[in-house]
Amino acid sequence: MSQIGMRFPQGKKKALTLSYDDGVEQDVKLIEIMRKNGLKGTFNLNSGLYAPEGTVYPPGTIHRRMTAKQVTELYADSGMEVAVHGLTHPFPNRLTEEQCIYEFLKDRENLEAQFHTIVKGMAYPYGEYSDQVVECLKKIGIVYSRTVISSGRFGIPRDWLRLEATCHHDDPRLMELARRFVEGDSWDVPWLFYLWGHSYEFEAHDNWNVIREFAEYMGGREEIWYATNMEIYEYVEAFRSLVSSLDGSRVYNPTALTLYFDRAGKTESLAPGETRCFA
Repeated sequence: MSQIGMRFPQGKKKALTLSYDDGVEQDVKLIEIMRKNGLKGTFNLNSGLYAPEGTVYPPGTIHRRMTAKQVTELYADSGMEVAVHGLTHPFPNRLTEEQCIYEFLKDRENLEAQFHTIVKGMAYPYGEYSDQVVECLKKIGIVYSRTVISSGRFGIPRDWLRLEATCHHDDPRLMELARRFVEGDSWDVPWLFYLWGHSYEFEAHDNWNVIREFAEYMGGREEIWYATNMEIYEYVEAFRSLVSSLDGSRVYNPTALTLYFDRAGKTESLAPGETRCFA
């Protein structure tokens, strides 16, 4: 039987993505650092909590939400993904089913209108979720949602609506995990490093050096695919949609993506709609 193993675009075995919440002013600096080093990620926004235009924060304010205009100008052409974080950043488990659907559906609707795109990703406000919340998200078309659970691992997600990260940027193991990710051999299994946090924390803790060091170390590597949360979700699920014959001698790609795989130590690809026969 011919077996194939997933590879990321261009045959890469490793991928990196970031996820940051709340739409605060410090995202400007974070995105500058990310773009300088070729990193990509997802910014989870509360469209019902934008600051009024002309807002001037008192000195010392750390959590400074941006206005709708600032949000649009920052993320629209940044190469980053925008995703749902709840209209008003509620505690999800305190919501009735109707309130839950409204909070996340309205946020999705607002973001799609604001950015002229399709929004189907999310991060749980306060990291809180339940089976009922997950079912509500399914009803409104959300396909992945990040928790605040740090696994310390690089596994490819299976339960996208209970998505765990590798770690938070304040994790004392951050650079140890980064070095393990870069220097380690994943053998036949692809690896994903998923970093999350809030950019205002860098100002609050006076540790912008943490993300600079991480970005400089992880960035610019040919062996890593830098992608948004949604890009990774879509690629992995496309690969899982491959159709094969029972004996594995024939595989068909029914998706719109070119998919890469390893077979017997050789990297190959399948174009959209292509069927490949293995001798």
